[in-house]
Amino acid sequence: MTEIAEDTPTTGQKFSAEVLGTFVLVFFGVGAAVMSGGDYVATGLSFGLTVVVMAYAVGRVSGGHFNPAVTVGAALGGRLPWSATPIYIGAQLLGALLAGTLLFALLHGFPGYTAEGNIGANSFGDQGSGYAMWAAFLLELLMTAVFIWVILGVTDARNEFQAFMGPLAIGLALAMIHFGSMGATGTSVNPARSIGVGVFGGTDAVLQLWLFILAPLMGGAIAGLTYPLIFGHGTEPVPGSGLSFGGGRKQQAMYAPPSGYEQQWNQGQPQQWQPGPPAQSWGAQDPYGPPAQDPYAQPAAPQQWGPPAPEQQQPGQWGQPAPQQPGMPPQQGQPGQPQQGQPQQWGQPLPDDGEDGRTQVRRPD
Repeated sequence: MTEIAEDTPTTGQKFSAEVLGTFVLVFFGVGAAVMSGGDYVATGLSFGLTVVVMAYAVGRVSGGHFNPAVTVGAALGGRLPWSATPIYIGAQLLGALLAGTLLFALLHGFPGYTAEGNIGANSFGDQGSGYAMWAAFLLELLMTAVFIWVILGVTDARNEFQAFMGPLAIGLALAMIHFGSMGATGTSVNPARSIGVGVFGGTDAVLQLWLFILAPLMGGAIAGLTYPLIFGHGTEPVPGSGLSFGGGRKQQAMYAPPSGYEQQWNQGQPQQWQPGPPAQSWGAQDPYGPPAQDPYAQPAAPQQWGPPAPEQQQPGQWGQPAPQQPGMPPQQGQPGQPQQGQPQQWGQPLPDDGEDGRTQVRRPD
């Protein structure tokens, strides 16, 4: 079986993953909206499926944000350091603008095509569906907050299905959001998506971009701040995230192994269930622990410190000479003398070496 090499994605790889993912999201999502004439099902599923596909493809590298509102929510939610947010947002804007440029060029393949009002730009009021500005702002803010709550929930470290079901849940959530708001604003919940095609949609589309930038960012910020307060943190917040903007680059997770959020789909192979030791019944001996004591066995005699009593002494113990066999040379270990090659015991008398014949006792070292 081939082993999977583990590595830490570089900043360049994360940047490239966000560019590619955002490009695919905008190109195919907005492209489906334009080509289908704004069909609800086709547009909603196209946006949702592109998130699913690209999250599975490059989510292991960058976490698969593809949306500045997601990046802001992840940073405020403790999943991403603030030092990484300019890299992510810059990549997302670049990918969206590349997709918008390519769509703008390809749509001119239709005779008499004009981009104004026909490139999938988000809108409100008289220039769009007639939906009021305040309602459009609240709708985009609410939809984005719901989207970020879903993302933070399915990528929570405590969610055991995050590695495989996370992208699918996020993609279905985006499709659901489109079904519930397309008729009012065209559904943004993503500043990069709005900017990528809005700059080609004419003066009115450009003037309305502020709403589709500010409302999603506020919705992402609200979700990022409130999710840990409501549900807690699955792991320790990344240094330099949340409301902590300091720490220095050396302590930022951008320059260390990926944070928990960036590893949401970087789980490798699923962990297989391994059978453990059989459940131990009460009173049964643990096969992996020390042997059980026999409750009916006689307890061992306690060890005594010092020489045994005279009636318990045996020949050859504690300096007592063993009986000498006839014809054998005298044995070592005479009383008062340590045996050769044996360590000197504490309190054992030393040989008489003083001129006055007194016995000396070695002090404990």
